[in-house]
Amino acid sequence: MSVAEAKISWINGPVLRASTSDTFRINEAALVGRQQLLGEVIRIDTRELVIQVYEDTTGLRPGDPVLGTGSALSVKLGPGLLGNIFDGLLRPLSGEGQYVEPGAKQTRAAQTYAFHPTVKPGDRLTQGAVFGAVNRPDARAQRCLLPPDCAGEVISVAQPGDYAEDYPVCVLRGRGDQVREVAMSHRWPVRTPRPVAQRIPVEGPLFTGQRVLDTMFPLGCGGRAAMPGGFGTGKTILQETLAKWCDAEVIVYVGCGERGNEMAGVLHEFPQLDDPHTGRPLMERTVIIANTSNMPVAAREASIYTAVTVGEYFRDQGMRVALMADSTSRWAEALREVSGRLGELPGEAGYPAYLSSRQADFYERAAHVRTLDGHLGSLSIIGAVSPPSADFSEPVTTHTKRYVRCFWALDPARAQARFYPAVHPLQSYSQDLEVLREFWTQHGNPQWTEQRRRFLGLLEEQARLERMARIVGKDALPPRQQQVLLCAELINEAFLRQSAFSTIDRFCSPERQIAMMQTLVRFIDLSEAALAQQVDMAELATLPLLRRLRRMGEDIGDEQLDQFDALRRDMEAAFIQLAKRGVADAG
Repeated sequence: MSVAEAKISWINGPVLRASTSDTFRINEAALVGRQQLLGEVIRIDTRELVIQVYEDTTGLRPGDPVLGTGSALSVKLGPGLLGNIFDGLLRPLSGEGQYVEPGAKQTRAAQTYAFHPTVKPGDRLTQGAVFGAVNRPDARAQRCLLPPDCAGEVISVAQPGDYAEDYPVCVLRGRGDQVREVAMSHRWPVRTPRPVAQRIPVEGPLFTGQRVLDTMFPLGCGGRAAMPGGFGTGKTILQETLAKWCDAEVIVYVGCGERGNEMAGVLHEFPQLDDPHTGRPLMERTVIIANTSNMPVAAREASIYTAVTVGEYFRDQGMRVALMADSTSRWAEALREVSGRLGELPGEAGYPAYLSSRQADFYERAAHVRTLDGHLGSLSIIGAVSPPSADFSEPVTTHTKRYVRCFWALDPARAQARFYPAVHPLQSYSQDLEVLREFWTQHGNPQWTEQRRRFLGLLEEQARLERMARIVGKDALPPRQQQVLLCAELINEAFLRQSAFSTIDRFCSPERQIAMMQTLVRFIDLSEAALAQQVDMAELATLPLLRRLRRMGEDIGDEQLDQFDALRRDMEAAFIQLAKRGVADAG
């Protein structure tokens, strides 16, 4: 088969035009220039191609050759992904602070992996079937999958042993007696969602260990969440926390257009972290895709699709996968820049008219599925959004809200007050509440929905009363309104605030979240009853027990849940004493 060729006629940054008499296809990968830089055909007009190049185009000139590859932009998926760091085109980064050489191919270091076959000659395999397992000493066990476009009868399979991931370990006979060799790795086009047997409803949460998320605004496993926030509100820190503590089996972290110093921190810290669930290095279940703001802008646009394709690959192995995208705003800015160089008519705020559909394509690849081989797997997507000046009405945030079910709004005022996580409880929401009610019921809290609603009602009333208190003063408010402010402040400080530096409070189990929530609900009930008995609000606000309530997250660990019962007993006794003093004073 002859290779399609073209000649560059025009260059504008990452976008170029090339004249040709051969046949190219839309989204076909192309090799540009003498260095064979990787690009993609994005427009065809009679005998002219428009190509976006994913590498630095410095040095290209008209007349340089463009070669077609005959296939779409693809990445290699295999057992060598876990525990490694890649650029936006899934090319390995050395970790030594050096740039990837121009024209470098997607090749990983020569390494062998322990292959164990799970099929035998004569077995018939369907598309996406598991034919083996890989055990790595430095990463979690993985399954070897047939490509989704491959099926047939097993002719031969390799014996257990160490093989390179490109070595053909299985030979199949397909339709028409066509023979195909299959390795532990295979390639897949990044813009094409990997097929599944069935998309199924969410059954449980992606548990993060962060109370404000799990209890107040939970995300279903296989769901979609957005985390918008202005500069300095803690988006990257919160995503790193979720990557460490969430109960996903595989984490895919993509830094899309982020500042180099932030990505350097991620690349430095992640390999040194321990997985709290296993005690082994966190990188054993992590894939990092780093595409900083000084890297070619077109590669930033591709990195999102690369990351979600990697996530789908592990999902198809029957795993729970969480994809952290930081940040989708930089991805949208890359779309805007390339669109401007193409001369397209700009839409709102200069973004291209297809911004919304591109966002939908990305977020819709999150799902809870039954794989082609019959396993259950999920891919949850958490996308950070960086709206300019924390303006949530700008296009990227507005369109994102249409495609996600969880919206975790980060508040600059809370972040400046060193309140972590800085999630604003009145601007955030979750649409997975009814689906996840059963989870909290199974853990012993059938009143979770009502208690959550009660917390939010107090916080909303607090926001209204604080505006009034700024005018007339807090002490001038009636006792009932002062009690609302006290309870809402307690919810904020004792429940929604969570210290990432505390060895006890940095992760909160479902049982401890329930115990803390029920303890606060009991305090609210007792304080309302005390006011009805004419207890002085000043005495209520100076109860010594309040300090223990505010610090219960840092003082009572998951192995000490019985101490919450003791705390509630002490609280009951304290309110009994308050009531007695109130009666005595009235007499």
